[in-house]
Amino acid sequence: MKIKRRDSADILNALAGGVVPCRGLQYIIVGREAEMRQIKEDLKDIKENGSSLIKFFIGAYGTGKSFMQNFVRQIGLDEGFVVAKADFTPHRRLYGNDNQAVALYSELMRNLSTKSVPQGNALPAILDQWITNIQNQVVQKLGYDRPILNDPTFIQAVEKEIIDVVSHLDELTGGYDFANVLGIYYRGFVEQDREKQRRALRWIRGEYLAKTDAIRDLGIREIINDNNYYGYLKVLSKFVRQIGYSGLIINLDEAVNLYKITHREAREKNYEYILMIYNDILQGAVEGLYITFSGTPEFLEDERRGLYSYKALERRLKPGVQSDEYRDLKQPVIRLMPITPNETLVLLMNIRDIHAAHYGYEPTVTDEEICDFLIHFYERPGAEKHIILGDVIRQFISSLNILIENPMTDWKELFGVSNETPQDDKIDRKVVNIHDRFQRGNF
Repeated sequence: MKIKRRDSADILNALAGGVVPCRGLQYIIVGREAEMRQIKEDLKDIKENGSSLIKFFIGAYGTGKSFMQNFVRQIGLDEGFVVAKADFTPHRRLYGNDNQAVALYSELMRNLSTKSVPQGNALPAILDQWITNIQNQVVQKLGYDRPILNDPTFIQAVEKEIIDVVSHLDELTGGYDFANVLGIYYRGFVEQDREKQRRALRWIRGEYLAKTDAIRDLGIREIINDNNYYGYLKVLSKFVRQIGYSGLIINLDEAVNLYKITHREAREKNYEYILMIYNDILQGAVEGLYITFSGTPEFLEDERRGLYSYKALERRLKPGVQSDEYRDLKQPVIRLMPITPNETLVLLMNIRDIHAAHYGYEPTVTDEEICDFLIHFYERPGAEKHIILGDVIRQFISSLNILIENPMTDWKELFGVSNETPQDDKIDRKVVNIHDRFQRGNF
C-alpha cells in the first residue's frame, strides 16, 4: 500500500487509542459509499450555491458517527471550507446559563481549521491571510512594488477594501460589532501591535465574559454570550464566504449529553435551539453553513427525553419513507447501521496493509487468518449486536504490534483463535457465510 507515513501514523495511533483519525480516512472507509456520495453532494451544493444544510448522524455506539463527522471534516478542508468541531458536555450546550453556551462557541473557535491550518486555532491565520490578500490587491491597483505600511494612501486604500467586505455583515445581528473588531485587528496588524490583535481575537472567540472589559480593551459595548453566540456563527459563516472560503462546517458530537440533561426545562430549551437552527437553515436564513449533529438512537427517538419528545422536531425529523431496503440520504437524519462482517473483514485487511507499510515489512498475516480472527469475535453469543467495532480494531492492531516484535509467536494463540474447526452451531450463520464466501474468493 502506498500511503504517506504521516497518514499511516495518524491512522494507527488513533485507532489503537479508540478514536477516529483526522487524516487518511480514505484508506479505511468501508461500507459507507452511499453516505460519502451524499456528503460530497451536500458540500458541493453549499460551495457552488451558498445554501446551508443540517444533518443528524444517528447510530448506536461504535457505528461510526464520529467517523462520518471526521469524513465531513476531511472533505470540507479539501474543498476549501473552514471547519470547526466541538463535543457536547455538561458544561458545553446549545442553551444554558453560567456561560455553558458560549463555552460551546469558544470551543468551536479554538478548533477552527482550514486546509493550511488543519490542527485548529486557524482564526489568526484566516484573518492574516485575508489582510495580506487585500494588501496584494491594493498593491496591484496602485502600481506599487510591495505593501508600504507607513504610506497613508496605501493604508486608506486597504481600509476601504476591508470596509467593502465587512459592510455586508451589518445586515446580520451582531455584524456591526464583528466588523468593528475586524477593523481593530487590522489596525493592530498595520501597527504591529500584537496586544491589540490578541484582544480582537479574544473578542471573536467569545472569551470576554464582562462587557466592561470589552469596552476598556476595545471600545466595543457588546460581547458574545449565551444569548447571541449563534448569531455570530452566522456572521462568521457569511464572512468566510466573502473572503474566499467555500463556507463554514460545524460538527457537534456527543449529542447524547443533551439527552442526559436531567432538568426537563433545560433539556427542552436545548431542543428548542436545535429547532431554531433547523428552521433557520432550511428557510434560507443562513449562508454557506453545514451543521452536523451525532447522537444515539435514544437521543433522537426517545419520546420522553429525546428529540421526538419535542413535537415540532419529531414532525420535522421523522422520515417520510421508512424502509430497511431503501434510505433517503437527502433528508436531515442519516441512520448509520453497523458495517457488515464482510465489510469488517475488508477493513481489517486494509489496516494490516497500512501497518505493514508504516513499519516497512511484508505482511505475514494472511487474509484467511484475519477471517478466522474475525470469526473468533462473532462466535460469541449475541456478538453481532453487541460487538463494538473499535474494540475489534484495537485488539487487532495490538496483535499486529506484538507480531512484528515477536515474529515466532503463534498468531492463533495471540489472536485467541482455537485450532479446532469451528462448528456451525457455535458460530453465527452470517459469519459462517463469510468464511465460505472468503474461501470462494467472493467477499
